Amino acid sequence: MGFLWRTRQRVSNEKKITPVTMTTWSESETEKEITIPPEFQCPISIDLMKDPVIISTGITYDRESIETWISSGNKTCPVTNTVLTTFDQTPNHTIRKMIQSWCVEEGSSLVQRIPTPRVPLMPREVYEICRKLSSATRRGDYEKCWEVIGKITKLGDENEKNRKCVNENGVGLVLCECFEEFSGDEKLTFMLTEILYLLTWMTPIGLEGVTKLASATSICCVAGLLKSKDDLVRENAAFVIKEILMLSETRIYALAVENGIAEALVKLIRDSVSPNATKSSLIAIYQMALQNPAIALEFLEIGLVNMTVEMVVDAENSVCENALAVLDAICETEKGREEVRKHALVMPLLVKKIAKVSELATRSSVSMILKLCKTGNAFAVEEVVRLGAFQKVLLVLQVGYGEETKEKATELLKMMNSHMKLMSGCVDSVKEFKYLKKPF
Repeated sequence: MGFLWRTRQRVSNEKKITPVTMTTWSESETEKEITIPPEFQCPISIDLMKDPVIISTGITYDRESIETWISSGNKTCPVTNTVLTTFDQTPNHTIRKMIQSWCVEEGSSLVQRIPTPRVPLMPREVYEICRKLSSATRRGDYEKCWEVIGKITKLGDENEKNRKCVNENGVGLVLCECFEEFSGDEKLTFMLTEILYLLTWMTPIGLEGVTKLASATSICCVAGLLKSKDDLVRENAAFVIKEILMLSETRIYALAVENGIAEALVKLIRDSVSPNATKSSLIAIYQMALQNPAIALEFLEIGLVNMTVEMVVDAENSVCENALAVLDAICETEKGREEVRKHALVMPLLVKKIAKVSELATRSSVSMILKLCKTGNAFAVEEVVRLGAFQKVLLVLQVGYGEETKEKATELLKMMNSHMKLMSGCVDSVKEFKYLKKPF
């Protein structure tokens, strides 16, 4: 037995609603039509409302339909065309109960009863949650904190709308304050672990919140969780470490080294815990290697180059671009360039990835090729020319890449052009590329 909504007439210019019929079939295949009362129809979809809500103009719509209307950029009431002063929606319990009663009267075998919808989370409720958690944190009442954290988790697990509401109304900051307050207590690892989980869907955490996480005790705690036996905990810890390192403070990098974060991040990548864990770890490693050459050398000693090259070969684009960025940061040091040159796949991969993966990947590839050619011998330039890099790098100048990338591309083209002039008449490029004096 099935049923089919059949719209007889859409909303007219006068915004009137014509009753809609629903065709149903019983087990004996006898067709029966049920007319939906106009007051139960959504003015937008002309279907039976499942979650009727009233907007500021006093008109009732189905929640899904009016939310779609508003999210599409519309700022007026579909029926009255009045500009909405607020996008708040109030559940119309009266209409909902009438619809439910009507469904029952028509017979449960013909019409599926409309369930009572769950009222979505409102900002004022989130403000109260923040107040309670902040107050409990100041008092050092971890039991109350755990109770509130459990409520936040439950609300977020219900649906994405709740998560969005929580994220937009300051919960991230009070969670960071709570983490910082109790991070020195190993007995509360269960609560600190849950806070890390919540912070992963509160991006961006915000400068004030991340600063709280960047205290010595907090970093030590996150580093410990990064070495946990639970892969999900490790993944969440890598996300938070990545956020902390973006503050680019020397003190933080020193704490990261002191707490063995470099080794833990590389191990997380090597264990292939998840794509998200790998991306967070690569971004964190990039920040560390770029800011401190000593840390870059530490990464070399634990086999980072081979691992990242392998990721460039067959990883998804987002992982590939982060892996290239890490290799580029490693090439800032002479020791790093030596290690990268040892890998026979590096140059072919770099040329292949130009203008193929993303703008970030192209920037990193061009930057690495230039570094390796400038500090290497003539064979490095000859190799990139032989691999067809000239045409690809020239394309970079013709496409909308950043000025820094274009400057490096221009310098690289000049190097390759000079090398080709020395080659026995293979390419007469002197006249063709005289204009390469500055990026354009």
